[in-house]
Amino acid sequence: MISLFEIFKIGIGPSSSHTVGPMLAAKRFARDLEARSELGRVSRVCVELHGSLAHTGKGHGTDRAVMLGLCGEEPHIVNPITSGVVLRKIRETGTLEVLGEHAIAFSESDDIIFHLEKQLPLHTNGMRFTSYKADGEIAWADNFYSIGGGFILGENEPAAPAAVTPVPHEFHNGDELLRLGKQRELPIWRVVLENECAMRPESEVVSSIDRIWQTMNDCMERGMTAIGTLPGHLNVRRRAEQMASRLRTNLPSDPLAALDWVSVYAIAVNEENAAGGRVVTAPTNGAAGIIPAVARYYRDFIPGADREGVHRFLLTAAAIGILYKKNASISGAEVGCQGEVGVAASMAAGGLVAAQGGTNAQVEHAAEMAMEHHLGMTCDPVGGLVQIPCIERNAMGAVKAINASRIAMNEPDGHKVSLDQVIETMYRTGLDMQSRYKETSLAGLALNIIEC
Repeated sequence: MISLFEIFKIGIGPSSSHTVGPMLAAKRFARDLEARSELGRVSRVCVELHGSLAHTGKGHGTDRAVMLGLCGEEPHIVNPITSGVVLRKIRETGTLEVLGEHAIAFSESDDIIFHLEKQLPLHTNGMRFTSYKADGEIAWADNFYSIGGGFILGENEPAAPAAVTPVPHEFHNGDELLRLGKQRELPIWRVVLENECAMRPESEVVSSIDRIWQTMNDCMERGMTAIGTLPGHLNVRRRAEQMASRLRTNLPSDPLAALDWVSVYAIAVNEENAAGGRVVTAPTNGAAGIIPAVARYYRDFIPGADREGVHRFLLTAAAIGILYKKNASISGAEVGCQGEVGVAASMAAGGLVAAQGGTNAQVEHAAEMAMEHHLGMTCDPVGGLVQIPCIERNAMGAVKAINASRIAMNEPDGHKVSLDQVIETMYRTGLDMQSRYKETSLAGLALNIIEC
């Protein structure tokens, strides 16, 4: 069973598939060299990026991520500020210290290769790492795939581990989850909590959920105070700080002020993400603002909101994310932005229902509805940067999630389309989508917007 803490991972921006995954893969390759007793004999490492990683890797920080990963950094602990010093040293000296202990010659232009026309067989986000000895002989080479949401796979490993900790409530699709909840008289959030507690003590589960929520809040607060221009050639200015300041002076009687704040929360997170700041992958970085914004809406604007309600929100959202991860995809490079913003909105809609004490059926209805109205959304980042249209899409997705939750909680009867059906539809739609609309910046807005 996929864990909540695999769906929600603390890392850095701007992309879970292009930054977080490649950094993890690079460190794993370095660790493999160490485990094979080859590290001390390596004089060079070459990284080849394929598919979407090649097309938008520069704008998404993939080159920087693999260098930091080879140095031994990991997304959840790397310092977004001091990492720039490490990268500058590599570029100035032409030397990279693998795992911080073994120096090799490294030329960014020669040793990170972007293959625009080639793909590795298992996934569009493929990477090949090759290490060489001083005489030019290959010491060790391996392929890795960044399959969305910061998940990585090695060339010959299964998508799920062969041995897993048994959990009390195993489920594989939405129907099973609903049936299990009905049979055992459990809300969805309790199903996930008890599964997590089978893998670690409950006190650790709860404190880790609190840490995720605190990281989300910290990110929103930073985003609402930061000013200036985001990195990259588009010169996109930050807007969350000005928007928040304007809202604080607005009349409190504005009936839609709460939704304005939701937009600010989402934009604040994704501006931080675009700047390479610390965010929570939820379930991806490109969609990282939706779940924090909707959870903050619950906390700030729903009477009676409390800490336990936030826990119910995140536990339920994780269950929905698990269903998408198991039965479809959360990779924009594989299924387009419907797999990122659409999935995050679906998770947030169901989570908001649970936070307010809604039934399992209402959770499922809200999650289905939120995805149904994101079907077909392409991933077409302008200039290969996670800025346009990604930042505003998080605000729109968050508002859709709230709307879906309200409709579901006010709808007395059942609904025609199930969550399982919409998950399958999303996946099939993604497979039918032309590759140029899937995080390559070769079509859509990326083709039709003048960047300068």
